[in-house]
Amino acid sequence: MTILLFAAVCAIAYSARRVILLFVLSVFFAYLMNPAVKFLQHHSLLFRDLRGAAVMEAYFGVLILIGLATYSFAPAVVRNTVKAVDQVPIVLDRVSTGEIAADIGDKYGWNDEQKARLRTVLVRHREDCQGLLKWIDRSLSQAAQIVGWLALIPVLAIFLLRDGNRIVEGAIQTFFPQKHHQRARMVAYQIHAMLTNYIRAQVLLCLLSLAFYTIVLLIFRFPHAIALSILGGMLEFVPVIGWMSTAALIIGIGMANDLHWVWTTALLLLWRVAQDYFNLPRALGHRLEIHPLTVIFAVLAGAEVGGIIGIYLAVPLAASLFVIWRSRTHPAESPLAKDTGSELPPSLAEIARE
Repeated sequence: MTILLFAAVCAIAYSARRVILLFVLSVFFAYLMNPAVKFLQHHSLLFRDLRGAAVMEAYFGVLILIGLATYSFAPAVVRNTVKAVDQVPIVLDRVSTGEIAADIGDKYGWNDEQKARLRTVLVRHREDCQGLLKWIDRSLSQAAQIVGWLALIPVLAIFLLRDGNRIVEGAIQTFFPQKHHQRARMVAYQIHAMLTNYIRAQVLLCLLSLAFYTIVLLIFRFPHAIALSILGGMLEFVPVIGWMSTAALIIGIGMANDLHWVWTTALLLLWRVAQDYFNLPRALGHRLEIHPLTVIFAVLAGAEVGGIIGIYLAVPLAASLFVIWRSRTHPAESPLAKDTGSELPPSLAEIARE
């Protein structure tokens, strides 16, 4: 019966994997918004010490910032993006036929032999170029569905921000016996602290990407460099697809405007290597108190097991398992124990007394 129950739970989880992923992303978004909500909760001029009102104020502030950014940058960005999208089929067609080899050779002073060599290579990979164009068409057709799913994340995060502590306490009361409640609360608080540090590390990585994109795009004089840099920094939160979308947009605009897109592509690839194998392991490893090598292994294993979803969930899942394991084997040496001490966090303690 235990095996059957476990198999049934796994089957249900697999069937509802998209919904589960949506809730997980909502949790991450709630942690991203939580610092602003806590600040407004303690310093609001109108609704001090009211959690629900602070959540609404934080969302209202975010909507204002989005509105200002849209009013300032959206028209020009959309115009250039449409121009780049219109140029992509033309560029890919010239790549597949090898005609672009003459343009590249003339720009960089190549001789006829070098141009012919590049043209031969491009003609041999004509099918790959045509396949890339088909992949772009399929991706654009799926974009509306993805945007619809993502729009639910802020809505679900409202409930987590407002009632997160009560949800955790209810789960502890339901799934743990009375004698383990105190210990379960401590583990829950340690996981909460770990996820807070994880989101802070992700914000740090986004700021690093923002700085890199800003410097590169300003040096090569890209149009609307600041707007593109902000977009690239925000998309850093999305594993794989985020930086690939940013790179495709930047390279497309570079091709359309003839702005040293070859050098830009090389710098983007170098930055990706530095971000994945230097910045990410050290930022996450330092914040989560796990070794950088463990971070790299978790990301690679997550990619092998779950693809993009596995990459996104690998590090927080590995850190959560590490917290649970240490709290069970060495309670006094649990990760983040120096922050939690022996007392419960006030929010969970108040709910437990109630």
